[in-house]
Amino acid sequence: MKLEKTCCCILLLLVTIISACNSPVNPKPRGYFRIKFPDREYQTFDKPGYPYTFEYPVYATIERDTAFFGGKPENPWWINVVFPQFDGKIYLSYKKIGNKYTIQKLVNDAYKMTYENALRADGIVTEMFQTPNNVGGLMYKVSGDAATSRQFFATDSVKNFLRGALYFHHTPNADSIAPVVDFLSKDIWHMLETLKWKKPAK
Repeated sequence: MKLEKTCCCILLLLVTIISACNSPVNPKPRGYFRIKFPDREYQTFDKPGYPYTFEYPVYATIERDTAFFGGKPENPWWINVVFPQFDGKIYLSYKKIGNKYTIQKLVNDAYKMTYENALRADGIVTEMFQTPNNVGGLMYKVSGDAATSRQFFATDSVKNFLRGALYFHHTPNADSIAPVVDFLSKDIWHMLETLKWKKPAK
């Protein structure tokens, strides 16, 4: 009797194992940590000698850019808007429109630098903008696992040209950073809407 019970238990166990092996496997969808975003509040960047001013988030810091692809920035007005909690930066490079740089050349350069990401991007959507502060330009929304998800330029078409690019300091993953990109996109638009040109110090 005990032998029969033992055999039944073994048989039941084998049937369970075999049926489990034949059941379809449903992988769990990949999950990401929930991100707690700060309350939106802005402060003004209006440093003496700079040819522009704008509002940026209180949860960001401003640092002067000291290197550009291993070289030195061509003028002292290149800065980075740093978001420590998101491990990201908006790189801002400023150029004077004049003999060295025509507006057409600067726009073309901005276009080329953005489309260098096209190989890894799923797509690039452009959006034109114009503000009451004599600031117009183009926003590039780059989707997919590109190195940068937002690039833009802002100009008055006569004297001032400001180019920006949002980068994160980790391997690009569009799914994981999408909420952060959406959050920071609103801050980028606020910066552009509050951007004003000033006369640079000589």
